[in-house]
This record gives sequence, structure tokens and C-alpha cells, in this order.
Amino acid sequence: MKKEVAFTCELPNGIHARPANHLEAVCSKFNSDITLKNLRNGNEGSAKSVLSLVGTDTLLNDPCSLIIEGDDAESAFETLAKYIQEEFPHCDEALEVMEQGDVLLPQSLMHHNPNLVHAKRLSTGIAKGKLVRYTDVELSLFNDAESDMSFAQAKQAVTETLLAKAETANGQEKEIINAHLGILKDEALNSQVMDAVSQGKTLARGILTAVASITETLLQSSSDYLKERVLDIKDIALQLLITAHPHMNVSTEFTLTEASIVIANDLTPSQFLGLDRAHLQGLILTQAGSTSHTVILARAFNIPAVSGVSIDQCASQEGELVYVDGGLGVVALEASQDVATYFERAIWLAEQKAKVESEFVNDAAQTKDGKHIEIAANIACTVEAEPAFAKGAEGVGLFRTEMLFMDRATAPDEDEQFNAYKAVLEAAEGKAVIIRTMDIGGDKPIDYLNLPHEHNPFLGYRAVRIYPQFIALFHTQIRAILRAAPFGHTKVMIPMIQSIEEIRWVKEQIATVKAVMDSEGVAYGDIELGIMVEIPSVAFIMDQFCKEVDFFSIGSNDMTQYLLAVDRDNDNVAKLYNSLAPSFLRLLKAVVEGAHEHGKWVGLCGELGANKKVLPLLVGAGLDELSMAAPSIAPTKAALRQFDSEQCRDLFAQACDCATIADVEALLDAFSKAQEDKPLLATECVLLDCEFNSKEEAIQTLVGNLGIRGRTHLVSELEADIWAREAVFSTGLGNGFAIPHTKSDNIAHSSISIARLKKPVRWSEDEDGDAEFVIMLTLNKDQGDQHMRIFSGLARKLIHENFRNTLKSMPTEDEVIAFLKSELAL
Repeated sequence: MKKEVAFTCELPNGIHARPANHLEAVCSKFNSDITLKNLRNGNEGSAKSVLSLVGTDTLLNDPCSLIIEGDDAESAFETLAKYIQEEFPHCDEALEVMEQGDVLLPQSLMHHNPNLVHAKRLSTGIAKGKLVRYTDVELSLFNDAESDMSFAQAKQAVTETLLAKAETANGQEKEIINAHLGILKDEALNSQVMDAVSQGKTLARGILTAVASITETLLQSSSDYLKERVLDIKDIALQLLITAHPHMNVSTEFTLTEASIVIANDLTPSQFLGLDRAHLQGLILTQAGSTSHTVILARAFNIPAVSGVSIDQCASQEGELVYVDGGLGVVALEASQDVATYFERAIWLAEQKAKVESEFVNDAAQTKDGKHIEIAANIACTVEAEPAFAKGAEGVGLFRTEMLFMDRATAPDEDEQFNAYKAVLEAAEGKAVIIRTMDIGGDKPIDYLNLPHEHNPFLGYRAVRIYPQFIALFHTQIRAILRAAPFGHTKVMIPMIQSIEEIRWVKEQIATVKAVMDSEGVAYGDIELGIMVEIPSVAFIMDQFCKEVDFFSIGSNDMTQYLLAVDRDNDNVAKLYNSLAPSFLRLLKAVVEGAHEHGKWVGLCGELGANKKVLPLLVGAGLDELSMAAPSIAPTKAALRQFDSEQCRDLFAQACDCATIADVEALLDAFSKAQEDKPLLATECVLLDCEFNSKEEAIQTLVGNLGIRGRTHLVSELEADIWAREAVFSTGLGNGFAIPHTKSDNIAHSSISIARLKKPVRWSEDEDGDAEFVIMLTLNKDQGDQHMRIFSGLARKLIHENFRNTLKSMPTEDEVIAFLKSELAL
């Protein structure tokens, strides 16, 4: 029997070792011959061989076919058709590739005439350490060697070593180890080695021949990503060769004894993992590409890395201290004291920025007066969960389970759903996960359910309304959720509820499912039950719903369109869709107050939750939670810190009393102007008793601090603006004071930065050219003439010795700010 599964490759990096390993594992369960054919280039390869699959040079969007021939072809077809559609597209992810456009090198560095080697940026960060050349083992060393064991024995030993490493690995490291395990059992590699041995060649020669053949195939690929897999093949080959020839005493151990920058032609993943990461600070890889597994590991372990630097360029500096800046793409050799000071300061600034950002990711979301509002993530599949929590999610506010049911020929079974829900609950580590039951129909039709075509599907046969017809499907989902519930804080939300009768029917079905599970002895956990508030009728009987459910979550998208009778996907009326309509705000108020009167929790999971402009209104409405896409979580947490909850409540009350959308927007604009801008003078921009060694270090630090404080996202550009002004004339005013300044588009929040130095630095070549007190003005272009007004005001004040001495003697940042505000009338 012959069957065929046609598909288009959706993998962003094509079929390389890791996804090939996944596909090979599925195909190897069947007796049939299974061949992957790439219809773009005509290449074919056994789907039971990782290396043959990789050798097909299958790239993103290539049309492909799996050709199945054998006695179990029917069974293989059913499994693979489902696997290719549902799982295979998710077994790899787009890898970070750093943009290699022009990089603006900071003038604070370039003024010191550094000896820089320019490189390709692979992994960001700044590292310093002794430059150490990696001593590699050449495969050719084993050319004429006689092995001490068979191929099977060598494979078994290497496999056991990798399995032991996999037990303690996680993330990218575990994925790469698993890919290497797949290469070890690869059909193509094994057959080529064994064929060579059967022809009388030594095991070493057989391994080397197979590696050469497979490497040649990979290097012919049009994908740089697949070419970079050559290193993985050589990695496994070296491990096999060393294991099979213990009498040669070949060791890959490479010992680092102090903070080191390692330079090598390239490193295999196992060589990288063998380095002592307590001492490994950075990598210079002469040949590595952006997506090599070694680079992926470097990023995972936060090791700065660059490539495109020859060993000869750095040979004279072996054993000496060097700096690697993975963000700028440079290696600094023979660093002078000034250059070293620049990099030391850059490392310190990076540490301070990481510290500030980590506060928003890991700390609870709250307003500046301490009002906590949970910030959760909206997800559609299991793979989104871990990244969402890494970005600071305090829970999952909406798990759109219908995505499990879409784009497939049949519904997911109970076990598949159970595993999906369990994976998200485990990733949550005790944080609440709201699992929305399938919201199918309407704008999300499912072919295999044969739902009728409707003229107005948004108001039609969808969500909870279809559950009675597909009762087995609904029961299966409830069973899967109940089975997963013991693995975390599980909340179940029913979509499109509009009446008490509907939610009571749902509760009866849950009771029925539990009874069956009890009779079967199937374990399950407790759940909280809630509803999506989308249909306006719910708001008018909140008191009744509070008797039936544990929580509410407002779907702002649908609730807006249902309230305003506007199809937001209809271009003719879309302009009427606006959640700032006073009627919507009053409806929101009714839902929140109705829930809270009965002690019930209420969140919002629509797109409105991530709208920074509307955020103060949502805070003022008294919502317990906002749920949004993961990238919006940290910025929303940061924005919350700007608001006072009492002011937000007053704002919301005023908005509910507005007559028009324009009135609400004007109210928000006025509130935003008062809230968003950071103050011109703030203690976060005052640095007292600084140990600067140069004008360059002073400007580097003051501008870098603006980046840390979120006042600019263009640090190098803003610094360049400051230096452009300095190039015209020095901003040193004498008497120990300097006022570097710029009016720039590169500053988001106009700022006055202050640095008091422990010792003077040379600011200009004038006789009185030293500075020990720096006041830096960085004002955006929206400030009109304020830039020159402040500059001239400061200059006039600095003429007076009493002003200068008072400013120099201020003991605290607060006193400096208060004094300048008073003197400059700011």
C-alpha cells in the first residue's frame, strides 16, 4: 500500500537536526518505508534518518510530500497527517539573528583611539578576560587508528554520556543534546559507517568517510542555517572517535583557570558545554554563524560572542586582558587605561539597567500608591506559556483552547488536551490559569463540525450555544481540564454566556462528567468556574450571576461591538467601534461594581488591557486583573507605577459622566500630559561623589543613566548629539562647572542630569578648563525655547560664587533638586 502526506514546511529554519529528530522519531514507529520529497528541489531522503532529512535542504515554505509504502501505511498515514498538521510546525522556533547594520560607536570610546577589531555580532553583552586560544582535536588524528571497540559499543557509550547530561540540562541545552542523540541513531550515518567497516575499513575510517559525505551534502545547501549543522556532525564524530580509541588518550578537556575570553576557529556544542562557565566570560569564534548551536547556547547562558575575527588578528594578545562587546561588535585589544575605563563603566551601566528592568519583570504589578492589579498573559498554545512567565506574567488570564481544535481534520482527544492544559499549569508554578472552553463558531469555524453558514456569525451559533449539539466534545474537554487541575491553580471560563439558564446547564454537565470520572476511578482536581462577560445583558443581572460563578472576565472586544451594534470587521462601520464610548465605560462600571458587591473577582482579557493610554481608566474602574499579549506585560507594569489609584478613580468617574467619545479622549489627553512625562529634575538623574577620570566618562555615565531610567532608548544617538555640541565649542564655563547640552529628538523625557565629581577632570583646553560639577541638559524638541532659557539661567547663576559653593556642598540628591528648582524657577 502507498500513501502520501502533502504539506508545506512551516519551520522558520527549515528541517535541521532538531525538527528532523522529532519527525524521525514518529516515522521510526512504523515498518513502512517513509520518504520525504522536497518538491522545490527534487531532493529525497529517508524520513527515518535525521541526516537524510536534513540533506533534503528543506527550507521555510518549501512544498513537500511524505511518501509511505508498506503494510502499515494506512496507520502511518493517519498518524503522520495529524502530526504534520498539529505538532511538526511547533517543534522549532525562529532564532534570534542580530541585525548587522551599521552600529554607532560611542564617542566616549572613540575619543580614546581604541585598538578595535570589528566583528559580526552574535550574542550581546560586554565581557572582559584573559584571551585564551582553544586547542582543538583534529578528526584527522584518527586516520590510521585501530579501534578498541565496535561501532555499537562506541555508540552505546556516547549515548549513555549524552543521556546523563540531558537529565540535568534544560532549555536550549537539552534540545541540542536531544538533537545529537538523534544524529547518533541516524539511519544514514549508521549505514554509511557499517558499510565502510564491512568493506574492511577501520572504524575510524568509516566514521570519517561518513562525516565527509554528510558534510558535503550539508555544505551544498542554500541555507546558512543547515550549513552550520556541519559542526554538530563533527561533534558527534569526535565523541565516537575518542570513545572508540581510549588507548590514544585523546582528551577534549580544556581548563580555564581565571576570567577568560576564548578564541577559536569554532566550537562544537559539546566543547562549549565542556568549558567552565564560572571562568568563561566571552567568545570570539572566527567562523561561527548566527544560528550555530554553539551561538544558541552562548545566548542561553548570556555569554557575549562575536565572529569573523581571525586568530592571527589577536595572536599577539594571547594571555592579555581584552574586552568583547557583543552589542557593538568589537574586540578591544591593548586597551589603554582610558579604554579600559570606558568598558568598565559600560559593564556597570549594563548591570544597573538589567537591575532596573528586572524589577518590572519579577515584582508585583502595582500603582505608585501600592494598589495591586494582576497583569496576566493571553495565550493560544502551550509553547507560549513559559515565555509569558519569563516576561513577568502573574498568571494566564486567557488560554484560548479553540486553537487546539482548529486547522485539523479531527478534534483533539482527551489525552492531547490533558497534556496541553497540564503543560501550561506546570509552567505557571501555582499562578492562576484561566482556561476558556472552546469558543468555536462565529469567526472561528471548524470544518469537521459542519456548522451552518450564517449571515451574522458573531451573534449566531457559537461558543456555549453549540455545546448541547456537540455534548461529547464538550464533555471530553471538561474531563481533560479536570484531570489537569491537580497540577495547578485551575480556573475554567465559559464564553458567550448571556443567561442564568446557560450557566446552570454548564454546571450540570460538569457535575455529570465528575460523576462518570468518580465511577471510573479517574482522579481530578478542583476548579473555579467563571464566565466571559461579552454580552451586555449580563451586566443587568450581575447579582444573579454572582450566585452561580466564582469570577468574571470581560471580553472588551466583543462587549464593545455587541453594546454598540458595530461589526468591528466591517469597514463601513468600523469607525463607530470605540471602547472609549461613555456607554461602554458605564457598562464596565456596572460589571465591576456588581461583582465586587458580592465579593467576586473580575478581570479584563480584551485588547483594551494593553492600551497604555486607556490604562488609567481601567485602573480607575477597579479591575482586579488585566490580561494581554506577553510582550506588553513589562511595559504595562512599568506604566502602572506612574499612576495614583485615587486619581485614576476620579478620572474614571469623570469619564463615565462624559457625553461623547471626544470628551473622554480630551480628558485622557489632559491626564496623560500630567502623568506620562518624567519630571525635568529628579533624584534618579543626580549622581553625587562620582569617581570619573575624564570628560568622556562623565558624559558616558550621565547619558547611560538616562537609558537606565527609561528617559531615552537611543543612548548612543543621544550621546552623539551631546558630543556634536561639544565639537562646536566646549561647554565648560570655568570655576569648576560644565553644562553639556543638546536639544534632541533622541530624548523621550526632557531631563537635567547632575554629576558631582570627587576630583576635577579636564573639560577644555582653557586655563580654567577643569570641571568638578557637571549639569547636563537634554531637552526634546517639543520644549520650545526652554533649552536656552534653562542654559542661560544656569550660566547667570553660576557667575555667583555663593550659588556655586552652595551647589557643591549639598549633601543629598533631594537637596540638590530642591535648590535648583527654587533658583531656576522650574
